[in-house]
Amino acid sequence: MSYRDIITIEPGKRGGKPCIRGMRITVYDILSYLASGMTYEEVLNDFPYLTQEDILACLSYAADRERQILTMPA
Repeated sequence: MSYRDIITIEPGKRGGKPCIRGMRITVYDILSYLASGMTYEEVLNDFPYLTQEDILACLSYAADRERQILTMPA
């Protein structure tokens, strides 16, 4: 499954930030939790409406954004 099937961007929701499946939790939120040391299991326990696929989609989205930034002409 592609992250494009999970990550949504809606102008009126969370300021147009990328969110998970149209919910109000952003990719940034999930990445921040993981960066602070939370495990997948802890994130999933704290947010039972999320799935492991949602977390992987956030990571894939972030990797794709990084790749796009690195390949942009200067």
